[in-house]
Amino acid sequence: MKSLISILIPVRDGAKYLGECLDSILEQDDDNFEVIIVENGSIDGTVQWLQKYADKDNRIRFYQNREVGTIPALQKAYAESNGELITRMDADDIMLPGRLSLMRTALAEAGTGHVALGLVEYFSSGVLGNGYIRYAEWLNGLTLTGNNFDDIYKECVIPSPCWMIHKVDFDLCGGFARNVYPEDYDLCFRFYRQGFRIAPVSQALLRWRDYPTRSSRSMAEYADNRFALLKMEYFFKIDFDGTKKLVLWGAGNKGKHYAKIIQRMRYDFQWVTNNPNKIGKDIYGVELLSDQELFDWGNIQLLIAVSAPDDLSEIKRRLIEAEIPSNQFFHLC
Repeated sequence: MKSLISILIPVRDGAKYLGECLDSILEQDDDNFEVIIVENGSIDGTVQWLQKYADKDNRIRFYQNREVGTIPALQKAYAESNGELITRMDADDIMLPGRLSLMRTALAEAGTGHVALGLVEYFSSGVLGNGYIRYAEWLNGLTLTGNNFDDIYKECVIPSPCWMIHKVDFDLCGGFARNVYPEDYDLCFRFYRQGFRIAPVSQALLRWRDYPTRSSRSMAEYADNRFALLKMEYFFKIDFDGTKKLVLWGAGNKGKHYAKIIQRMRYDFQWVTNNPNKIGKDIYGVELLSDQELFDWGNIQLLIAVSAPDDLSEIKRRLIEAEIPSNQFFHLC
């Protein structure tokens, strides 16, 4: 008999899109699943929608949580789940046909120690921003090759509503136990730290809805500074090598932000820039050096806090020419 899939959904004030989401799940060709939904504090009729669907199909169960927040909702949903395979969904998104069966097959073929991922499609009733289009293209490009973790310090490389994993592996990395936002990026880092590999599905499995009030755009828990802190926390846990000289490249706003984080964590670093107007200046007590110098240091770990595409292309070219191994530099943006 096929393993049961637990689909975990946190929701608050999701009445507008919830029906479309649940219909897309009920229309899946793989019917051996349970849907565990945890609602917290909705005032828009969400509970009535949940009751309607729970009455309609006994594979759908919902709970109301007194504790507000995505993480407590996910913790409650997971505690109530029974599946050997775990996946997450958001109440405003849409499962594309075949998602569950294709992810199940990918995990069956790859075995434990893998996370199944599919391609995603952003959509919106309004104008979809270029940033979301570029993010989806970048993310899908990684997923197609299964090399998602190669770029983990840039951005979250696993789409939060479109992964599947064996329960034993999920428990191994701590599941939803950590109360840290952004929770999807934190989980992504824990998958990486555990050494999991990607089992890719090379077709779109999720329609990812964008709108102005979605939590990732409107809540402080998902602000850019939270992402930067998480990156540095996990860099120093996972990839930092104290035998190498730590170098930060970039003295713009992002570079300055990362410099302050590194200082607060009490690590020493060299700071370089290719901006002639900043070379030799003292910022936060650190002298900015010419980027030319890092090519003479040899034994380095390089954090690149530069986001301009042309500048990044030039940096990459120079690093390749200098034969600096790719595992010695990390793109932060």
